[in-house]
Amino acid sequence: MRSQGAIGGVRSSVRSRGSSSTSASDPREKVKDCCRKLVAFMCTQVGVGGLVVGYAIVGAVGFRWIETLPDNPLYGRKQLVESLRGNCAAELWELIDAENTFNETAWRNEADRVLQKFQTSMAEIIKLGYDGLTPDELWSFPAALMFCLSVFTMIGYGNMVPRTPWGKGITVVYAVFGIPLYVLYFMNMGEVLATTFRWLYTRLYECTREPPPEQDAESNLPPHPAPRIIVPSTACLWVIGGYVLTGTIMFAEWEGWNYLNSSYFCVTSLCKIGIGDFVPGANISDSRSGSQTKLVINFIYLLLGMGLVAMCYNLMREEVRVKMRELREELSQCLEDVRARSIACYTRRSVD
Repeated sequence: MRSQGAIGGVRSSVRSRGSSSTSASDPREKVKDCCRKLVAFMCTQVGVGGLVVGYAIVGAVGFRWIETLPDNPLYGRKQLVESLRGNCAAELWELIDAENTFNETAWRNEADRVLQKFQTSMAEIIKLGYDGLTPDELWSFPAALMFCLSVFTMIGYGNMVPRTPWGKGITVVYAVFGIPLYVLYFMNMGEVLATTFRWLYTRLYECTREPPPEQDAESNLPPHPAPRIIVPSTACLWVIGGYVLTGTIMFAEWEGWNYLNSSYFCVTSLCKIGIGDFVPGANISDSRSGSQTKLVINFIYLLLGMGLVAMCYNLMREEVRVKMRELREELSQCLEDVRARSIACYTRRSVD
């Protein structure tokens, strides 16, 4: 009986080893294990940041391909503008040929009518979104990258909008999946930057203060615990102010804006207001010359800036919690003092 039990145990162990080796050599299990590791990495701070950048790059490639298809109405509007310009010039030439040059009043009236007609037609085309650029010139890769950033960060500059039905539909889907991804990036990046900045501030604080007195080794008193350093809100404001100042100088030099307009753009972008009256690289000449580097740098500037905003939010929230805890303790102590004085006063009167 014992030998049969031993043989059964050996068989079960061999069977378990065979099943484990089979599962280890199974390609489906390997794929599942790789997917689990990939998902776990994407949930980390580095993975979320890379996922946001990759999501923006994939969206930029997709929107650039969709919006440069031949069915984009901007192609037809550019041809219509060229036709209107040619017709206006032809009508003015016919007017010069038909009217007597000595009849200045009649020539001015007819020329004003022709120009007014051209102006009205051009105003209607511009209201439909024409800005003098073809879709290939408008939807460069850096410009599409900025469009994707403005969608999933909810800035919404409005200087670039999809014109095709496919582009509008993909924008809806892109925003639905991109906004939760940005919220995850906002929370994780804010936590990472807040931890890093808190560590730097603690080290600087310890370097500037005097070291605590050394305790006697023979004393049995426990060492004093090091107080927890809370980063003040003024330090957060200095960091954000320095970042806005850097962006103000940078965009003022690149775009030729004055410092007020440049700081106005930085603040409205980092606060996700996105009015859209000032956008780097939106000039027609810059877009045609292919100088799109500023759009890429603007993408990096805004992505890092929103991480700094999240960092300041976390640090200031911690300070507010500490202040509220101290206020609650002070109020409790004040109420306790009032209660003790009231009891003492009531006791004294009852004795008298």
